[in-house]
Amino acid sequence: MNISKEITQKAQSIKLLILDVDGVLTNNMLIYGNNGEEHKAFHTRDGHGMVLLQKSQVDIGIITGRKSQLVTRRMQDLNIKHVYQGVPDKLPTFLKLVSELNLSLNEIAYIGDDILDLPILMRIGLSVTPADGDDEVKSRVDYVSPYRGGQGCVREVCEIIMRSQNRWQQHMDFFLREL
Repeated sequence: MNISKEITQKAQSIKLLILDVDGVLTNNMLIYGNNGEEHKAFHTRDGHGMVLLQKSQVDIGIITGRKSQLVTRRMQDLNIKHVYQGVPDKLPTFLKLVSELNLSLNEIAYIGDDILDLPILMRIGLSVTPADGDDEVKSRVDYVSPYRGGQGCVREVCEIIMRSQNRWQQHMDFFLREL
């Protein structure tokens, strides 16, 4: 993982990672079955990265414009407490969450892929978009991941934060422990 010194320094301060869902945790496709049910695919390594990040004392939140039972279930599976769905104007919800958690803006990272994420991306400590994020977003964030949405971008950012805070090795030590 070859991350710039600037990104590493920004990641050292992060206490909260906020994620969009469609295009970040998923591949940005909406799939409907014949009976109108919605389907989404979530990358398991993104989920595991989120679990490890929470074990590293970094909180996670979700702010998404769409509302989905699938998202509710996935976030419950990952024990994500701060889940806000059906929020087309994300900034007021973001500012309320920041206030409730008593955080400064430089202690927050956000991964978003589209222009509706810009009001948050332009205010925080570490702003990231997936490789397939909108060009307007790519030109305004701190870091463009080489991974596409729903294909490992979230895992990469979780690892960047944990490595920059010297918390990655504790997880590696656990998984590589001698039996």
